[in-house]
This record gives sequence, C-alpha cells and structure tokens, in this order.
Amino acid sequence: MNKDKEYKNLKAIIAAGGMGTRFLTATKVIPKEILPIVDKPIIQVLSEELVESGVTDIILVTRKGGQSIENHFDSNFELEFELEKLGKKDLLEKVLETSKMANFINLRQKKFMPYGNATPLRIASELVKNDEIFFYLYGDDITMSEIPVCQQLLDVYQKNPDVAGVIAVKEIDRNLVSKYGIVKVMDGTKNVLEKIVEKPSIEDAPSNLVSFGRFLFTPKILPIIDKLKEGKNDELWLVDAVSILAKEEKVLIHNIEGKWLTTGDPLNFLKANLEFAIKRKDIGDDLKDYIKKLLD
Repeated sequence: MNKDKEYKNLKAIIAAGGMGTRFLTATKVIPKEILPIVDKPIIQVLSEELVESGVTDIILVTRKGGQSIENHFDSNFELEFELEKLGKKDLLEKVLETSKMANFINLRQKKFMPYGNATPLRIASELVKNDEIFFYLYGDDITMSEIPVCQQLLDVYQKNPDVAGVIAVKEIDRNLVSKYGIVKVMDGTKNVLEKIVEKPSIEDAPSNLVSFGRFLFTPKILPIIDKLKEGKNDELWLVDAVSILAKEEKVLIHNIEGKWLTTGDPLNFLKANLEFAIKRKDIGDDLKDYIKKLLD
C-alpha cells in the first residue's frame, strides 16, 4: 500500500446497542447515546469526530428502542418549518447540519444475537468487507483533542500501512486498571500490541494503558469476528478478537494526544459535561464562576 494514499469514502461503525442500565430511569425510553453533552447528544459528538477525520459513511448499530438515534440524524420537517417561520436561522442551520453531516446507515441488533461489544461489528461486517480500512467506536467514549483521535489513528496507519490495525490507548491511574481493558505490548517494543487484558487486578495489570473505544481496522479483523466465540458472561468481546488479531498480524497502539472521557456511568458523564462546557466560549466563564461559588 502507498503511504501517501488518500483515503476517501471512509466508513465507521458506532456500537450503540447497550441498555444504558447505569442511567435508569433516564434511559428507560431513550438510548444512552442520546443523552446530551451540554447541547449535543453523545452520538453526535462521536459522529462529528468521525466527519472531521474524513469519514463519509457512519453505520449505527442500535437495539430495539434506538429509533431516536436514527431520527436524530434524519430530517425533521415540522421543526425545520417552525424554525424558518420564526426566523431562527442559526438554530435552523444547526438542525440541517446534523442531518447532512454524513451518510448514516442504520442497523438493528436483534434480541436473539449474543450480547457484547464485538456484536455490532459482526452485524455490520458485510458493509465494510470491501473497504481497506474502517473505524470502530464504542458509543460511550468521547474525546477532546486538537487533532481528532480518529485522524490520529489514520495518520499512524498511513505511516505503517502493513499493520492490521491501530488502537487508541491512554494512560490512567494504576488504581483504575481493574475497570478497563489494559494493553500489553510486545517485549522490546513500545507500540506493538501483544494482547489486551480485560479488567486485570492492579498486581496483574501489564501496564496502565487503557484501550478505549477508538479502533482502526483493516478487513483482517472480520474473519476473526465472524468466528469469535462467546467469552466471559457469554458475551462477544472485542478485546478477545483484537488479541487474536495481534497474534496473527501486527497491530499498533497509539497513545493519543488529547483527553479520553468515558460517559459510561453518571459520575463520568457529568465530568465529561463539565469538561466540554468549561471550554465553551458562550457559557464556560459563567460556569467556572458558578462552580467557584458552590465550593466556597
């Protein structure tokens, strides 16, 4: 492959089929991915990162009840008509941009399918088999960075076009390793993946580098996903597939430039909202002042 090749019509898959049980009752009738980061749903924040990284086709894998995700990226004639009638051009433009930002393809995870964070990739595999590379994202991991994280992964791949994948990692406090998938690099290397250890003890953790929901894959992952057997808790685990891939092919890790923010539980969701809100020019300073008053 040509290191200088430009990748057009890139595809990405977003796994958005979780139950969101940690957010009940807020997620009783809406998916967790619709919960807002200030004034944008989590799923839109993810999609904007992808679009900024050159992605044109975004495959959304949702569960029953995921219609609100599909509707969010669709046109809303009644709303658009009312905003235009009221002369609210700025808001109208925001709404129109959302439906035009990418080509969204909606797939449904059926009840009979195995649960797990690799299942959406199996469901969407037929749509990406002819692509050289694609991105795979978890629906609850967002990032803040000057260069979009997916673009960072693409940059690494373009410099190393012989690899089968590039996965994003970030250093975390060692006391937190038991909550996440932790990477082990091959001896004598700094960035070649050996395997991912799911939720190790502090004593057994091979590093303090967490693998979170940003992956760039070539089609070489797909046969592994197709044959992947259910693992812990009878779920299909992406870490199992990536570890198998790393045994067969070269997979790189990339310690991202920027912040990784999980929204998978209420506390971290609130932290992510604060991080994004404080950066906003329209509300950031007022929010900082309010927080200071609360702490006085």
